Amino acid sequence: MSDAVSDADRIRNKRLAKLGSQAIPKPDQNGDGTSDEASSIQSPLRPTSPTQEQKEQIKPKINISGSSPSPKPTDNPFAPLGVKERMAASPQISIKPGAETGLASRKRPVSDQERQSSRGGETLPEWEDKILRGIFRLTLDASVRTDGHGHPLSFVKSVREDLEDQRQPIRLEAAILDQAILEAASNVSKVTPLDYLLACWKRVTGQLKHHKGNRAEEKRLDVLKEARRLCMSYCIFAITMPEMFGREPSNTSPLLSHLLVDPEDERGICHDFLAEAVSRFADDDTIEPTLVGAVEDLSRQLARMTMNDNYKSYVLALRHLVRYPPLVRAIARSPLFAPSSTPASELEATTLLGPFFAISPLQADITSQYFSSPKTRDRAFITNSQRSLRMSLTTHQQDLLDIVNQIIRSDKGARDSILDWFALCVNKNHKRRALQVDKKLVSSDGFMINVTVCLDQLCEPFMDEQFSKIERIDTEYLRRQPRVDIKEETKLNMDQNSADKFYERTAEGTNNFISEVFFLTLAAHHYGTESTNQMLSQLEKDLKRMEKHIEEIEVDRHKWINSPAQLKMFDNAVKKYKDQIDKGLSYKYAVQGVLLDETMQTRSLQFMRYVIVWLLRLVSATNFPKQSFRLPLGSNPSNVFEALPEYFLEDVVGAYRFVMRNMPWTISSTQSDELIILCITFLRNSEKIKNPYLKSGLVTIMFAGTWPAPNRPKGVLGDLLMGMPIATEHLLHALMKFYIEVENTGAHTQFYDKFNIRYEIFQIIKCVWDNSVYREHLDEESKVNVDFFVRFVNLLLNDVTFVLDESLTAFQQIHNLSEELQNPQHLEQAVRQEKEEALSGAKSKAKSYMQLTNETVAMLKLFTEALADAFTMPEIVQRLADMLDYNLDVLVGPKSNELKVENPREYDFQPKVLLADIIEIYLNLKSKESFIFAVARDGRSYKPANFEKATLILRVKAKDLMSPEELRAWTALGAMFMKAKEADDQAEEDLGEIPDEFLDPVMATLMTDPVILPTSKSIVDRSTIRSHLLSDPTDPFNRAPLKIEDVIAATELKGQIEAFKAEKRGAKLAEVNIMDTSPG
Repeated sequence: MSDAVSDADRIRNKRLAKLGSQAIPKPDQNGDGTSDEASSIQSPLRPTSPTQEQKEQIKPKINISGSSPSPKPTDNPFAPLGVKERMAASPQISIKPGAETGLASRKRPVSDQERQSSRGGETLPEWEDKILRGIFRLTLDASVRTDGHGHPLSFVKSVREDLEDQRQPIRLEAAILDQAILEAASNVSKVTPLDYLLACWKRVTGQLKHHKGNRAEEKRLDVLKEARRLCMSYCIFAITMPEMFGREPSNTSPLLSHLLVDPEDERGICHDFLAEAVSRFADDDTIEPTLVGAVEDLSRQLARMTMNDNYKSYVLALRHLVRYPPLVRAIARSPLFAPSSTPASELEATTLLGPFFAISPLQADITSQYFSSPKTRDRAFITNSQRSLRMSLTTHQQDLLDIVNQIIRSDKGARDSILDWFALCVNKNHKRRALQVDKKLVSSDGFMINVTVCLDQLCEPFMDEQFSKIERIDTEYLRRQPRVDIKEETKLNMDQNSADKFYERTAEGTNNFISEVFFLTLAAHHYGTESTNQMLSQLEKDLKRMEKHIEEIEVDRHKWINSPAQLKMFDNAVKKYKDQIDKGLSYKYAVQGVLLDETMQTRSLQFMRYVIVWLLRLVSATNFPKQSFRLPLGSNPSNVFEALPEYFLEDVVGAYRFVMRNMPWTISSTQSDELIILCITFLRNSEKIKNPYLKSGLVTIMFAGTWPAPNRPKGVLGDLLMGMPIATEHLLHALMKFYIEVENTGAHTQFYDKFNIRYEIFQIIKCVWDNSVYREHLDEESKVNVDFFVRFVNLLLNDVTFVLDESLTAFQQIHNLSEELQNPQHLEQAVRQEKEEALSGAKSKAKSYMQLTNETVAMLKLFTEALADAFTMPEIVQRLADMLDYNLDVLVGPKSNELKVENPREYDFQPKVLLADIIEIYLNLKSKESFIFAVARDGRSYKPANFEKATLILRVKAKDLMSPEELRAWTALGAMFMKAKEADDQAEEDLGEIPDEFLDPVMATLMTDPVILPTSKSIVDRSTIRSHLLSDPTDPFNRAPLKIEDVIAATELKGQIEAFKAEKRGAKLAEVNIMDTSPG
């Protein structure tokens, strides 16, 4: 025998030595309750060295040598197993009994009782030979190559030769089984050694289950257990040492292909195998890394797949593996599990769980296949495709939840690891909420949606209807080394500096699991589903823009018609652009299919309900919902609340806004109650939130909640807004307060943003206006909180004036430009193009502003009808009269013909309806003398002829818009204006020359209530400065800050003015009764 031993042989020797020491000890041999070998049995995978006395007792039954002398027992670690040592030179086979190590190495006499079998006289050795041949499909007869069932058998030639040389019966027994297994596994050709051994494992396990619990067959059980032990050991060798069987090691785990097979298949990894392997972790330090390596290889291969590939077997394999807590703990310790240095773009490919969560119908190739040629597909096809992808995704997400749940339940270390991984996913993806998202730098939408859905499901166990566990959500979580990174996030009502100082003071204690999951889920919504919602909105805008661009490009096709080369380039460019549109459209349909999952959204809203209640408990300092609270809230700030990230409220707004617009029927009544309370609370106490656009989201939710829905004519929230006590008491004030606040948002787009927000406020008010309780509250508000109400009305008038003016001006532009473009041949191309662009802009402007015009005028109608006194206060009445007169002049005056445009309904422009609305506002205030005089004093726009023209239009061309009674009242009102004008002119004439000190320096009118401004010392009328301060809180003469409470009454001057008036015109005015319209 050669002295040189290969590396492979040395490794094999070491492993086989371990294998030998794993033998199961036999029952008592000495009759005294102990076994001779008991003291020598050590760790099952650690080889034991026999004592000198034992060495002397070991007498090998078979010792066949070549020319080389036999090695000493201590020279051959194969000896305890009786396996022949394979050397490069002349082979030497040594089959020996183990030194008191168990059944595999014990040879003892067999008693007559043992020899006699209950099965037709079959002895134990005969049974042992038959059962081992069947399990391992071996034969010692070269002429017998199949069993009775036609299964091929492996002829173990060397074993037979050894038995013949030792003059032993030609049969298999446990003592020589290891040599037989090694020879058979090494000689397989069509399958791998592991394939062969796993099939053997299934058979021996089946036999053991068949014999389980039968005490009469204890010795047979010992044979089967030893066969099972050896089979497992050789399986491990086949995985970790393929060279032992003459195979080259692979770059991927040999287990991988077997994990992907059904566990019940002969090649599959069954429960018993994994349970046995896991039980050996402590004794064999190679098993754990082998299994973990197989899981890592699973992940690596899955990272190259999509939902179109056979991903399911990989997911099922991991589901199967995580059923074993020791293996889960090992997997969680893998360096691939949650490496903190992984960039966001690589999370789904390089972390261990990433590829499993990356599987989604939003993967690039999938969307194009689900929605190929999207422009040619009808709605039914798209809906069916979306339903199909939802079903596939829902099943996959349930598998992901099962995997995560098993990891969480295994032990605290694994639970911490999975929480770390979720935290890594959200913390690395902050850039998903950037204004411009670079998809190359962040995780994909599908990946983040799966993360969010999984976390939502983890929250379900503690989200009961009674909120019994809501106290477990720790308010101090973010100050106690949180996993969620909020440092760079904008806070609800605290600047970055203050927030940094607040969070520097670390809270004591440890964070519980419920708090961890709650805050991680909130962050996942922000960077996951809500980010995808935001992306979807932007994608829809981009697709519209691209479609419009294609139309503009196609107009120029005629330019290249005579140049084939350039036309081809043009067509290629257009095709490329259209392909981008198709790709975007396919992705849009796929994203909608994923997000419009009722189960997913219902679960999401259930979580958001908990967020709402948690926020209300925090800001009100009450045990809500068991304990109610009153509005407005106290002024004592809650630092914990103010230092929360804005997305705590932004996620709620986004989730409900999406559902309101797309699937409102999924919102339950209890969710609606708490949602309304949230909106009204933070609009009524708007100082609790810094960002006006975040507060506008609360308005948007209520606005969307009033849209008609199936079986709900007032929408999801309309009926509740009509009757909930908190709504009837606080809703109008909250909306009016925000109407005032939104005048200045701080953004460069604030001027236009306020109109969109106020439009939504109008819709909410219109929805609840039928309830008289609201009108009563508003009337009381106008009397009790006068300054607040005057500011609201002033801004309302500003809006009506602006949007009416912009709308009507736009129609004049459309009219004039359309006439100019009727004969374009007379215009130069550049001029024509310029006018066409101007016309397009005017049309767009008219559409936008006309919608706002209709709503603001409608709102003014409602308010003036219910609150005539409030709208005729000195600070308001003149502005209101001037606005009405101006717009009446535009609609019926000399330039009214310029409002004629083609297709006026395209812009929602109905001039006769608008005229009737304005006249109705006049009529609402007809009983107020201050309003009559205000109209008459409008020196710019009041024209009696306009009232006559309006009467004619309504009587002849719009009979259905006003009743005869209203027309008669309108005629009488016109007469009142004329009489008031005459009386006012006469009074003005009677006053004669007014001293300058009695004139208001701003309005140049006689003051009635002069006041002194404290800083500039200027004197103006109180109504003038009050009106000025509504829109500008400064002294108009020196720009110093000023409040109406700071002005000083000029009592002495007021007395002088009153005396002047009494002397000049008092008597004359007293003689005139302007309200009497009778003839003569």
